[in-house]
Amino acid sequence: MRILLSPSETKSVGGSGDPLDLAALSLPALTDTRRSVADSLVAMCGDDPAGARSVLGLSDTLAEEVTLDARLWSSPTAPALSRYTGVLYDALDQASFTRATRSRAESRLWIGSALFGLLAAADPIPHYRLSAGTRLPGLGTLRSVWKPSLTAATADWADELVVDLRSGGYHQLGPVPGAVTVDVVTQYPDGTRKVVSHFSKHHKGLLARSLAISRAEMADVQSLLRVARRAGHTLEYTSATSLTMVTEP
Repeated sequence: MRILLSPSETKSVGGSGDPLDLAALSLPALTDTRRSVADSLVAMCGDDPAGARSVLGLSDTLAEEVTLDARLWSSPTAPALSRYTGVLYDALDQASFTRATRSRAESRLWIGSALFGLLAAADPIPHYRLSAGTRLPGLGTLRSVWKPSLTAATADWADELVVDLRSGGYHQLGPVPGAVTVDVVTQYPDGTRKVVSHFSKHHKGLLARSLAISRAEMADVQSLLRVARRAGHTLEYTSATSLTMVTEP
């Protein structure tokens, strides 16, 4: 089973790992694309910091993000799961993992990335700033860069249960055929429902945690539903590749 998460704009800084080595990352078929994107980002941020702030959509107060991007190849690394912060990762609450639950989580969790495509939870990466909607010089849209190689790199996942919790922009970088997606809605006392926006990250983080640390083996949607419901989540079967998570206001 694989659970795909969105990354976050906010990330921890620093780390104790050696500088970025693309050969050390999972899905080695993505190495050439990763290098192209990284080289373009580093060159832009090193050669034209002011222009880079505009391309990356950063205010002057976030100028340090450009500096860190320019140092991408020399910055220390940390496991991807601890690099990303924010609402979803707060809900995932990895600090509370035991050795056993961390091992299960690291074997199941993957994180979408505009810079790296997809990362396994333990992959060592530096701090960086790049979002899915960015157009890097000489590369065009990141969707056009990533989609061919990313979808091809995950082709051998076809026989596994893949739960794709990525947001729209990161899902579009490389859809995984046959993956199960989850929509989050709030149901009100009168029975009406509304699609959850910001807090979708929180609820997806809670769901990801329940699935990632479970001792159960989940090979299909029905086994996933059993684990999620035992953990207290309200999940509805919409189709073979679509579920609805119902939350309270």
